[in-house]
Amino acid sequence: MSVVINTNTSASLASYNLNNTNVNLQRSLNRLSSGSRINSSSDDAGGLAVSMKLSASIRRTEATQANVGNALAFLQTQDGVLKNADKVLNRMSELATLAQDVTKSTDDLALYNTELTQLKGQLDLMLSERFNGITLFDSAGSNGSTMTVVTSHDGDQTVGITQADLISISTTVGTSAGSGMNIATTTAAQAAVTTIQAQIQNLATLRANNGAEQSRLSFAADMLAVNKVNLESANSRIIDVDVATESSQLARFNILQQAGTAMLAQANTSTQSILRLIS
Repeated sequence: MSVVINTNTSASLASYNLNNTNVNLQRSLNRLSSGSRINSSSDDAGGLAVSMKLSASIRRTEATQANVGNALAFLQTQDGVLKNADKVLNRMSELATLAQDVTKSTDDLALYNTELTQLKGQLDLMLSERFNGITLFDSAGSNGSTMTVVTSHDGDQTVGITQADLISISTTVGTSAGSGMNIATTTAAQAAVTTIQAQIQNLATLRANNGAEQSRLSFAADMLAVNKVNLESANSRIIDVDVATESSQLARFNILQQAGTAMLAQANTSTQSILRLIS
């Protein structure tokens, strides 16, 4: 190999290797400091694309979980009102039974009927109950209106929840003062007991449907939680750095940097021997 002055191939090669080592060292430091394996699109273009889609799916899943939670709260609020309506109907049933007592005077029956009328009004007020501005009960008396709740991040799965038809029960027992069912006479009280018993059964059906819908939404919420964990796990395998492995790489690049720096210094001084030839 010729001895030359203008070109120092060894130094150029040592500089090239040292530059590559510095790039890898900086990449390793960036990964460890950020906790992410992919910090720019050049690190893993395909992996970044998949991770972006998984991240979006995770965010949509979280939003869907919030929506399902709100739907559950709607049903729980509705059931609370229905539970109170059950107490009202039970008291009505009790009053109607008491009004069948042959030892009660007309004045006594009138007092029972007064309380019954007040309970009708209370039942009527329940129809206007709302959750975040959304009415809890169907206002048309059409066996309950259905609202659709999306239960998957892609929108393909849905569950229907019902705005219960409490208005039919309220109308049947008579929600207007002085109209509908009354217990002002023993005969009317006997008829009222039959009417109220039927409406208690209808109310029980509404509460059972409410409970079934709550149960289904609870399972949907559990599925969303499991899906979120799985999506996060899949995304982590792509985007998160393996600290143990990367730490080993960092130590390796540190040693290579130190060795490369030393070898570049050696390469730069190797041509000084030429001076001996021309001195």
